[in-house]
Amino acid sequence: MAERSIARSSTLLASGTVASRILGFLKAIVLVQAIGVFTSANMFAIGNQLPNTIYVIVAGGALSAVLVPQIVRSALHSDGGKAYINKLVTIALLTLAVTTIIATILAPFLVSITAHALPDDQAALATAFAYWCLPQIFFYGVYTILGEVLNAKNSFGPFTLAPIINNIIALAGLIAFIAVFGADPEGLRPLSWWTPQSIALLAGTATLGIAVQGLILFAFWRRVGLSYRPDFRWRGVNLGATGKIAGWSFGMILVTTLAGFVETNVVATASTTDTASVAVLGNAWLIFMLPHSVIAVSIATAYFTRMSESASAGELPKVRRDVSASIRQITVMMVLAAVVLVVVAYPFGRLMSDSTAGAAAIGDVLIAFVIGLPAFSILFVLQRAFFALGDTRTPFFTTVFQAVIFTIGSLAVLIFVPVQFRGVGVALMLSFAGILQTVLIAILIHRKLGGGIRRTIESFAKDALAALPASIAGVVVFFLFGGASDGGFALSGRFQAVVVMVVIGAVMALVYALSLRVLRSSEFSDALAPILSRLRGS
Repeated sequence: MAERSIARSSTLLASGTVASRILGFLKAIVLVQAIGVFTSANMFAIGNQLPNTIYVIVAGGALSAVLVPQIVRSALHSDGGKAYINKLVTIALLTLAVTTIIATILAPFLVSITAHALPDDQAALATAFAYWCLPQIFFYGVYTILGEVLNAKNSFGPFTLAPIINNIIALAGLIAFIAVFGADPEGLRPLSWWTPQSIALLAGTATLGIAVQGLILFAFWRRVGLSYRPDFRWRGVNLGATGKIAGWSFGMILVTTLAGFVETNVVATASTTDTASVAVLGNAWLIFMLPHSVIAVSIATAYFTRMSESASAGELPKVRRDVSASIRQITVMMVLAAVVLVVVAYPFGRLMSDSTAGAAAIGDVLIAFVIGLPAFSILFVLQRAFFALGDTRTPFFTTVFQAVIFTIGSLAVLIFVPVQFRGVGVALMLSFAGILQTVLIAILIHRKLGGGIRRTIESFAKDALAALPASIAGVVVFFLFGGASDGGFALSGRFQAVVVMVVIGAVMALVYALSLRVLRSSEFSDALAPILSRLRGS
């Protein structure tokens, strides 16, 4: 029964995420039609990324690490945890509100430290976008808080459905922008073209989508027996222990964000050229995150609640079992996703951009990111295993390890790599540092939980072996579609790119599945089982 519940929850999360990601890609394509992928797009990317960055610094990681385990434990209180939840949410919302106000006032300073090398006219446009976008900090927090409370109560649907509404609103805003101001897929508009009205329409609708995404979750609380009322009486429910756990998580996110500032500053040095810069890395990351969000996050989120319940009861063998099972299910899919994305990187770039330069830049950066995809998804699971155990200290130190390696590597890219290759260089450094961090945290979780590692390693080895013939098959199909020639079908248009990606993906998945069957691996069929069951309506 428990396994069916995990499968059902994972499938529900994946279904909502697929719909949200499809709309997200459509939104990204329309955004490119509106402002291109270079100078103006870089300034919007800087302004629109700031609220996410500041939110993550202040609360993002702390909330993710604390809320589910602590809410699960609070269910033992006489009121089922209602008072604890209201107090915790009140503290979080108050912190977010104050942070949002301060950050919005400091918009020029935040832009300057995010990308200090920008010329004055570019910095002014990025700051104008930031003023409109920074209120998103509060609504990102609302979405995370309310969604994690629902997840802890085993209500997973609203958390995945809300981003769909966000994407629809943002997409409508982009369509309105093009209708009013016209399209600019080549990014030819000078910076002087931008007016307060065009900035407000583009950035304001992006913020409106985030606001609705967060606030709509209040409508689902009554379904899990909750109703929010602000509660400022913060004594008596062990919030001190919660704050200690959150403190290490806050430090982890702060370190990650400082490394992110290094990344943006290095990449922004290419913002005046038609090469990979902030917007291109953002689009490539969007593609990179598709399989991770649909598969890894869906599976890990469903397992996280059960791991927290087992850890709260002191049942470490069950925690170990769930960590191993979730990693094996995730890895078998992530290895396939990684090799498929490498083969279709340039068609994907063509889908996202009208220009040849933009498509090539996105494809190059995507390949560099994808090298670290399986490790990135495994890391997501292992960090949450530590969170379930109430240990945010260990993930903090492994994050410091990763950030130091990445920062050193990024500075080396800045010094030694030509400007046109810096985006790719930074992406490679991120993959390399992430792989090392994953290896380190895997060793540490093994010491804490013991056992289970042999089966996981054997499963990963089979995945890697099966990926070889699948990759060869994908490359052959890519060449047959003319992917290596300038006038080939594969890169001649968006529709053609979609056709090529679908065919390559289907061929590679079939070869991969057959290879795993030959290797007697059941992980692929186990991972697909809940999805196939849902499609059959059982």
